[in-house]
Parts: sequence; C-alpha cells; structure tokens
Amino acid sequence: MKKVLNSILSFLKKEPMLVAAVAAAIAALFITPPRRELLTSIDWKTLATLFMLLSVLDGFKHENLFRPVIRAVGSIRSLLGVSFFLVFGVFFSSMFVTNDVSLIIFVPLTMLLFRAYGKEQYILPILTMENIAAIRGSLLTPFGSPQNLFLFSNSGADTGSFLRMMLPLWIGSAVLISLFLLFLYRRDLKQKAADTGFEPEPWKPGGRVRRIVYLVLFAVIIACIVTRTEYWPYVTAFVTVALLIFDRRVFLRVDYVLLLTFLCFFIFSSSIAANETIAGFLKSAVAGHEYWWSIGMSQIISNVPAAIVLWPFTTSLKALIYGLDTAGLVSVIGSLASVINLRLYTREYPGQGKKFLLVFEKISLCFFAIVVLLQLLLL
Repeated sequence: MKKVLNSILSFLKKEPMLVAAVAAAIAALFITPPRRELLTSIDWKTLATLFMLLSVLDGFKHENLFRPVIRAVGSIRSLLGVSFFLVFGVFFSSMFVTNDVSLIIFVPLTMLLFRAYGKEQYILPILTMENIAAIRGSLLTPFGSPQNLFLFSNSGADTGSFLRMMLPLWIGSAVLISLFLLFLYRRDLKQKAADTGFEPEPWKPGGRVRRIVYLVLFAVIIACIVTRTEYWPYVTAFVTVALLIFDRRVFLRVDYVLLLTFLCFFIFSSSIAANETIAGFLKSAVAGHEYWWSIGMSQIISNVPAAIVLWPFTTSLKALIYGLDTAGLVSVIGSLASVINLRLYTREYPGQGKKFLLVFEKISLCFFAIVVLLQLLLL
C-alpha cells in the first residue's frame, strides 16, 4: 500500500498542471452545479484534433522521420552554425509538429552534441534559445501550439487572415533570435565544432509502410484543421482505425495527461462561463485588456488553460493570441513547452533545475522585454 501511495505521489509531483486542472474542474463544479449542457459546451472537436496530432506526431518521433534533417547537423563545422541549425530547426519544425514535439526532438540532440564537443557551458543558453524558438516559431500556424489550435477552431478566422495576423511576430522573432545567437558567440564567431562522428538512429527495417502511413495521416489532420470540416468525427475515426491497423502500440505512448488536462480546463471554463456573477466580472474586466490578461493569467495556469478560460470573454482575438503566444517568455509556467524543456534537462542533469531557471529567466525575459512592447504597436 505504501509503495502504491508513493507511486501516486511521485506521479502527481511530476504532473502539477494536471493536479491544478483537476482541482480547478472540481472547484468549478461546486460553483456551478453540473448540468446536461456541460457535455455539449466542452470543445470535443479540439480534443479530438489534439488526440490525432499527439498520436501521429508520437509516431513521427518513434519512426525517426526527422532523421534526414538531424543527420545534416554532422556536416556543420562551427559552433555558431550548429547552434543556428538546432535553434532554427526548432523554430521551423514547431510550425508543423507543435512546439512541444519540436523540443522533444531537438533538446536531447543539443545536450548530446555539446557534451561531445566539450562545450557544456553553451547547453543552457542554447536550450533557452530553443525554448524561445519553439514558442515564437509555432505562433505562425493554427496547429503550431494547442492554444492556437483552440482559438483558430473557435474564432472562425480563415487560414489566410490568421497567417497574416501572426506573420509580423514570426518574422520579427526570427530576426531577434538571430541577433541573440550572434551576441552569444560575439567573442569567437568562428569557434570550431569538433568532429564527433555523430550519426542519428537509423530507420527501422520494415518500417517504410508505417512511415508513409504517418505522413499521409498527418496531411489528413492538417487538412481537417485548415478546412474546419464538419466531418471531423469521421476523420478522427479514420485516423484511429488506421493506427489500430498499422501501429496500435502508439496508443500506449499518447500523452493522455495533456488530453485530461485539457478536458478538466474545458469543464472549468464552461462552469465559470455558466455562473452569471463570475462571467459578468470577467466580461467587463477582460474585454479590451486581453493582451495583459492573457500574459498575466498564463503565469498562474499556463497559456493553454488561459486560452480556454479567457476566450468566452474576449472581444479581440488578435490581442488574446498575441499575449498567449508571448506569455511563455516570462516564466517556465507560462507555457507547457517550457515545462517540457525543463523536464528534459533535469532528467539529464538531476538537481540542476535552479541553474536552468536562472539562465532561462535571464535570457527569456530580455527577449520578452523587447517583443512585448513592439507587439503593442501592432494591436
């Protein structure tokens, strides 16, 4: 019994966001007693889409579909070049495979390479830059992050207008990230990277069919998101059946914790919106101040839950999404991607979480101080 209790406590300690989500959902149900309408107010489409993305992208990772891209790093001979490759690998890939998946791919590779180079002093600055790249690269597309997916699905904005709204932030972030990297290596821009003989894990024999299936399923999911088809339940069923046929083990690896966290925050948001007193306060307080509310609330419950809670009371999609896609630069709590980055680092360097946070805050807050003011000019 003691062993089971310790296992449960260990799991809860590793998943603080889930604990907060469950507590919020339970508290909200006491504020507004559950009714039948609660089930219909939950955004099942976003949950289904997120489930499909998590399943297929886990397949991408497991089948090593990024091998050609990762292999290219072996041909780069300067630390600056390697750093640009890794950071912008996160920046560009996060637009398509979500910011957390891009970090899961590139963060372990970064630690492996810089240890092999004997340049471990660069690991934390580069991981922080990759974190910034994941947050700012993913903001361009509707499916780059969970909060973008949720807001795009609910706002009714077309793909073209969404891309035009986010493009200035994306371009400006790319330029600023480049300047930060040049500043990091300002004392020796031509510092060499040792030849480590690094070779990524080869493709698994007999996995060609699965790789093709995953690429096709990914294209189907993106088409489902962009077209906003009303047939999304059939798309979800199609993807599920295809995975059951070709790689049913993927269902054992899906991040169900994230899905459950989303569900709990949907319950919280729906219950709060159904309470006239609280809803009235939020409507008057949030409307016209979405930018600052989204940044501030994200530091308490992270940007994905903040998107779900604030959306029913917002009058400006642009202000809300600009704030949410910037909140992760303030603190680790501000974005789930940042929490994943911290977890990957402390798994490799136990007991070094404080060191990570010090470097993260120093660099990320400098980036935030620049973009938070410049974005006000676009609102």
